[in-house]
Amino acid sequence: MTPEPSSRQTLTYLRNLMDSRRIRPKNKLGQNLLIDLNLLTVIVRTAELSCEDLVLEVGSGTGGLTTRLAELAGAVLSVEIDSDFFELACEVVAGRPNVTLLHADILKNKNTLNPDVLSKLAELQKHSGCSRLKLVANLPYAVATPVIANCLLSELVFERMVVMVQWEIAERFLARSGTKEYGALSVLVQSLAHVETVRPRVSPAVFWPRPQVASAILCIRPSVAKREHVGDVLRFRNFLRDLYTQRRKNLRGALAGSPRGRRKKEDVDRELAKLGFDPRTRAEDLGIEQHLQLCAAFG
Repeated sequence: MTPEPSSRQTLTYLRNLMDSRRIRPKNKLGQNLLIDLNLLTVIVRTAELSCEDLVLEVGSGTGGLTTRLAELAGAVLSVEIDSDFFELACEVVAGRPNVTLLHADILKNKNTLNPDVLSKLAELQKHSGCSRLKLVANLPYAVATPVIANCLLSELVFERMVVMVQWEIAERFLARSGTKEYGALSVLVQSLAHVETVRPRVSPAVFWPRPQVASAILCIRPSVAKREHVGDVLRFRNFLRDLYTQRRKNLRGALAGSPRGRRKKEDVDRELAKLGFDPRTRAEDLGIEQHLQLCAAFG
């Protein structure tokens, strides 16, 4: 019988568990298991779970976080792409009726969540009676950015997302205009949600295997008001992607040479003048509202 990892997910425990099953975390899937029990507690505490919550977890791993979520949430859907870890997690959470494990990729492609996951979430929302949806996960590095972005862009209404991500990604989510980290991802996330750092610069030493970079725990709170202000969120996402295709270009060059269709520079200058923008300015120096104005005019 597999022992519950909620109190045992130490380095020794994990190594023995992996050795006994002849499996190893896969670097290409971004599988870095959290071995600091205090940080697991921080993640769960920040999620502020109750029986009203349906939790989506991406990356079941060995079930360490899954079991903790199950103790407090009304229902948990944990999605695991790796067959070895899926089988292990199934054993760990066996007997917990409020946990559903799904052997699947969370993504259909980099721009779309897996429809099977969405269907299962809708089914669980209907039958569990949970009124809130939360994403709580030690996100695999390989999919952290597209998972968060696609969850924000989807029709799913998340009350919050409490996630462990690479520190580099956290910096981009939090970046302010005029900094090197600021770009399309910064604008998109900040235009749709409030982002807070719960734990910055988490050491690689708290994971096994150790990643090459620091991490961070973020609490992301999607905002209905912000989303309504943006309007067509997919249109805005596509516009930002095109605008930052060549981020070192000024606005005139970036908008005139858009991948979705070239424009005459004099037409671009005329429209920018109406908005009061200097065509020599770079997009990375503009605030969120200015990006929305550009999208309205050029998107």
